[in-house]
Amino acid sequence: MPESLNIIDLITQASLLVQIVMALLLLASLLSWVIIFRMSARLGTAKNFDQQFETWFWSGEDLAKLYQGVQGSPERQGLEQIFYVGFSEYLRMHKKRQPKDDIIDGVERKLRVGLGRQQQLLESGLTTLASIGSVAPYVGLFGTVWGIMNAFLGLSQTEQATLASVAPGIAEALIATAMGLFAAIPAVLAYNHFTAKSSRLYDSRALFCDEMTGMLQRETSAESTVDRDVGRDNVATRETTSTANQAQGL
Repeated sequence: MPESLNIIDLITQASLLVQIVMALLLLASLLSWVIIFRMSARLGTAKNFDQQFETWFWSGEDLAKLYQGVQGSPERQGLEQIFYVGFSEYLRMHKKRQPKDDIIDGVERKLRVGLGRQQQLLESGLTTLASIGSVAPYVGLFGTVWGIMNAFLGLSQTEQATLASVAPGIAEALIATAMGLFAAIPAVLAYNHFTAKSSRLYDSRALFCDEMTGMLQRETSAESTVDRDVGRDNVATRETTSTANQAQGL
């Protein structure tokens, strides 16, 4: 490549506005890659934690013992935190002897809130990737238009118009376009990938919430049946005792 068209020289000799555009695009590209690496690690960790907890949850261990184990965990996340929030509400309402339907409704609300909060943490950074992917090409295009405009303005001030006189300005303008695409393409690809991955995690967690609600509903129904049976036995015992007392009185 001729020295006059060296990329470094073109960047350093570009107009101030084009240099600012290039710097912004470079920062946007670096930011997007930082977010990509962080989200990749975060989603991978979340998936592993959820799988481990589900294995523990379906191991047949009593829910109360499982809750005690989760309660002692210093850093709850994912399904572990969702289970903790839902079962805490179940214990609180069960302690107050609330009706079965009210208990299940309260647990479902807490599970939805816990699921939403965990999903917000999981998807942190997606908005930034979307913004970079959608805005960066236009920022680069702005730098391109400005560079070409300066090139033609410089061309109008020369006595002899040649391609060599306008080539550097057009080249620096096209560098801005290339940098815009360099920042946008990885951001868009990463956004689509992470959105799909986080959606799969959300669906898995939502299914877990439904299964947990069903388990608590069955447990609450069983306890209600036992309470009714105990109540009938108590009534029968009182009636028998009353009849015996009347017989003794006669």
